[in-house]
Amino acid sequence: MSRLLNALSASDAARRLQRRELSAEALLRDCLARIAARESEVRAFVCLDAEAALAQARALDAGPIRGPLHGLPLAVKDIFDTHDLPTEMGSSIFAGHRPRVDAAAVALCREAGALVIGKTVTTELANMTAGVTRNPFNPAHSPGGSSSGSAAAVADAMVPLALGTQTAGSIIRPAACCGVVGIKPSFGRVPRAGVKPNADSMDTVGGFGRTVADAALLASVLAGDARLRTQAPPETLRIGLVQGPDWHQAEEDVIACWERAVRALTPQAARCEDAPLPPDFADVAAVQATIQAAETAQALAFEHRHHRAQLSEALVALLDKGRAVDAETLLAQRARAERWRGEIDALFERCDVLLAPSAVDEAPEGLQFTGDPIFCRPWSLLGLPCVHLPFATGSTGLPVGLQLVGRHGDDHRLLAAAQWCMDRLG
Repeated sequence: MSRLLNALSASDAARRLQRRELSAEALLRDCLARIAARESEVRAFVCLDAEAALAQARALDAGPIRGPLHGLPLAVKDIFDTHDLPTEMGSSIFAGHRPRVDAAAVALCREAGALVIGKTVTTELANMTAGVTRNPFNPAHSPGGSSSGSAAAVADAMVPLALGTQTAGSIIRPAACCGVVGIKPSFGRVPRAGVKPNADSMDTVGGFGRTVADAALLASVLAGDARLRTQAPPETLRIGLVQGPDWHQAEEDVIACWERAVRALTPQAARCEDAPLPPDFADVAAVQATIQAAETAQALAFEHRHHRAQLSEALVALLDKGRAVDAETLLAQRARAERWRGEIDALFERCDVLLAPSAVDEAPEGLQFTGDPIFCRPWSLLGLPCVHLPFATGSTGLPVGLQLVGRHGDDHRLLAAAQWCMDRLG
């Protein structure tokens, strides 16, 4: 058997593990070897516990099959509570913090047989200030954020699966930067207990895999819905094209990626045409940013009050801005978002999915800026499920892709549609 077990997709590895053709210990050892070889450059992890993971792997190999994730190494973004590893949230405020219980999403993955091997780098409290992680394709570039380490670890074949979260673009954007599949489920589909809050009306637990099937496997456990990994791709698809009101910010590589996708999908889709947006949808990014700032100021009120000196200038500025949003303004913005939810939902009467950009460009150069989430803000605000499709490279050789957006609650159909698209995009 190949020694490059860490390069197996999660789906392929899961099948072999279920049939006992592969041991959890052998897979884990190859993942740990990859981490040892690459971590000094990529810097995806805040902490690892190889010995504990190996002990768990041996126990899994000696016992019955636990579930769909049996024996699969899993990395966890460091804003999820873990009972056996520190949870420091990318902030000195929480240095050495040791929760007593797992976050619900972590517990669900462990129950399904996953091996939690370590915690991955997050931006400061899952906000803007970057951590130390580098892009696996070019260490001079950002991996995106805030789920920086999780996306990089999957992209670099350190682990087959990793957990992340999204409030604005923190799953889809790093998936785009690192060339992996990112899944942001419908808002409310996955429990958030034990995850550091950011913006209560948008925070969503999801994750990363190297294929659509991998992301579907992880999402099926997080949501407790086997349909997410068993739904067959449709025979054809009705695709709504949504460049969005901020398309003018897209750079040449993203434009070329979009044109390639439209050329490839249009002849094979039942329908592939522009989807009409609400007349005032040009304001959607600003509305999302306002609501997020206000809710983040509420969520981080303790940190802001008692540990202001330990927060970055950028985060302090965001929290000050959020505190300045008055109740009347916040209610009015939430009302607009609710109206848009209804208007966008109506598009799905004619479209099965929406195709939209994921990021404005390839991964940004430098490590201080994780990228602009502007193309993700609308779908996070509306709580719609999204999947990033990595199928192209830009002019400097870094990954480029697009995202599919589904109807709220139709995550299984979205993932099936994502597989349909990837089969045709290559």
